[in-house]
Amino acid sequence: MDTLLELVILLGIATFVLILRRNPGEGVYKFVTGNATRLYDKYAPYSFKLVREKAIELGQEYNARQYLTQIILIGGVAALVGYFYFYSIIVAAIYVVIAISFIPYLAYLRLQRVYSEYIFEQIQTYTTNVIMEFNTTQSFVKSLEGVRDSGILEEPVVSDVRKMVEMSYQNGTIDESIQFFNDKYPFYMVKNMHQLFLQITKEGARDSGQALENMSLDIDALVEGVYRDQMDRKNFHGRFIRFGLILYLLIIVLRFMLGEENYIELIEIWYVQLILHAIVIINSFFLISGEKYYNEDVGVE
Repeated sequence: MDTLLELVILLGIATFVLILRRNPGEGVYKFVTGNATRLYDKYAPYSFKLVREKAIELGQEYNARQYLTQIILIGGVAALVGYFYFYSIIVAAIYVVIAISFIPYLAYLRLQRVYSEYIFEQIQTYTTNVIMEFNTTQSFVKSLEGVRDSGILEEPVVSDVRKMVEMSYQNGTIDESIQFFNDKYPFYMVKNMHQLFLQITKEGARDSGQALENMSLDIDALVEGVYRDQMDRKNFHGRFIRFGLILYLLIIVLRFMLGEENYIELIEIWYVQLILHAIVIINSFFLISGEKYYNEDVGVE
């Protein structure tokens, strides 16, 4: 088995050297990232392409140096864990490859969070300004037109507001346009505000100004709660990563407690190796689950 793994590693090194010889004028990093980008553009979901483009536009996408730093840190931790757990360069190399292969998924989670935060800010702007416009126009559709033409909204929200206006005029009612926007942006503030406008439009209201003022206060309270949750998540995230890394160190501490010779004898037992691999997998799953929680959608049901 070890001979087969060594052969695979040697073939990988030979392939790498061949690539270098065929591309002497192109840096290794540039060559790898260039091909990865082309592959991504060909097969990535269209929606995620938009997410990445918006992150780049907002200046939130990692540059090459940041991604390289992430590769070095994550790969370095995997190498240390693989070697000090199993005293095997082959196992360490396999762990490094597996760990680095998760970096695109981590980037996906982070970009989804960036995009979600951006959309939440746009929705906050949308709801607040529609209420302000309604106090002047006393018409939901006219309020949408005012917000649409004000230039305060950006894509993709402004295009969806345009569609709402078109749907309202085509159908002669605001029901379908509101349902469209609610489905596209299932935020509490959107649903609550639209429900209030439906009541005002269909049933009338003796004091719509007071109702809208209360709605504005509710939106402000909800936004404050969401931003507080963001800060709490950020603080939790830092502590969580430190705790996860400490869990990896427990086995290394055990190795020093037992002594190097005793530990080497212990890991030669097949079920001990199986247990060690299980510990690494469980702890890694724990860390990835925490990353997923940290990057969950903002302000959504």
